Amino acid sequence: MARGLVRSYRDLEVYQVAFATAMEIFEVSKRFPVEERYSLTDQIRRSSRSVCANLGEAWRKRRYQAAFVAKISDCQAEATETQIWLEFAVKCQYLDAEVGRDFYRNYDQVLGQLVNIIKNASHWTIQ
Repeated sequence: MARGLVRSYRDLEVYQVAFATAMEIFEVSKRFPVEERYSLTDQIRRSSRSVCANLGEAWRKRRYQAAFVAKISDCQAEATETQIWLEFAVKCQYLDAEVGRDFYRNYDQVLGQLVNIIKNASHWTIQ
């Protein structure tokens, strides 16, 4: 989940993968059709960024295990939403299928790490 000492959410591997993938999605979504600006383009950018934002919020809620787990659960929901938008982008042929698969796999990795964080929430929270 994390490499070395974790001092901030930015040190978490899950955050780093989610952030890097969100930035890649931002770049490829610049090529989506103009008519998708306020629907698919906006939605995929928002959900991919929200994974990172919710991780940051969860990090600050580590004093309260239930609040921490709830925010990590929000991260899972946003990662899954991003995967759904990726499917639409590929089906609409706005995104190359192989690129879409790579992004989708990144979010599978993120989701797996989030599941592990929830399963081990007591190790992450401040007692």
